[in-house]
Amino acid sequence: MEITDDIKSMLSSEVQEMLEAGIHFGHRKSHRHPKMEPYIFTVRGNVEIIDVTKTVEYLARACDFLEEKAKNNGMILFVATRPHVKDIIQEYATACDMPFVKERWFGGTFTNFKVMSKRLENFKELERQLQSGELGKYTKQEQVRFKRQITKLNLSLGGLKAMTRKPDALILASLKHDDIAAVEALKLKIPIIAITDTNVDPSKIQFPIPANDDAVSSVRYIMSKLSAAIERGKKNK
Repeated sequence: MEITDDIKSMLSSEVQEMLEAGIHFGHRKSHRHPKMEPYIFTVRGNVEIIDVTKTVEYLARACDFLEEKAKNNGMILFVATRPHVKDIIQEYATACDMPFVKERWFGGTFTNFKVMSKRLENFKELERQLQSGELGKYTKQEQVRFKRQITKLNLSLGGLKAMTRKPDALILASLKHDDIAAVEALKLKIPIIAITDTNVDPSKIQFPIPANDDAVSSVRYIMSKLSAAIERGKKNK
């Protein structure tokens, strides 16, 4: 969808940025979820075009919610397990000093939190022993094994080390692709903020953000705004 200079001049700077990030591109019409219809502006070449004025509105709601949560010392977990966007999640979660999951979601992270907490404690204890030199009492072969274990754990659980309790909110880069995390959050009534492309049911969650969940530029734009809202909240405690 080409945006001419004449059209751009009539749009707000925020809408222009969203269009440039490709936020408006949905999926093929045949893949539409019926409940996403209110968020769709039109169809071009059988591809659905998301109404970015709705994106502006729902993103603002999500940012207000997150700012307030952060202001009250809320813990917010970022999740994105798709290879092309997982580093974006790490970048923006780290920027606002929040935990993240960027590899696979461990079943029971929320619903069996005691087990997850134990895993995290064991992981942190291994790291402490490595840093203090306590692992030096083992044979070289055993030390290599411990170091490999720490490397593996850091990859899968490193982003969760700061999660000492169940989060107060969950941010998903894609409701479609990170649905396992969403299911656990819904069971425990943890509020969910998620990018909802045209092929998902947005009514399941509290804060849907209608947007393209495939394009790196789209995910980066949304996550940058959510992270900034959290940072504002933390500064205004």
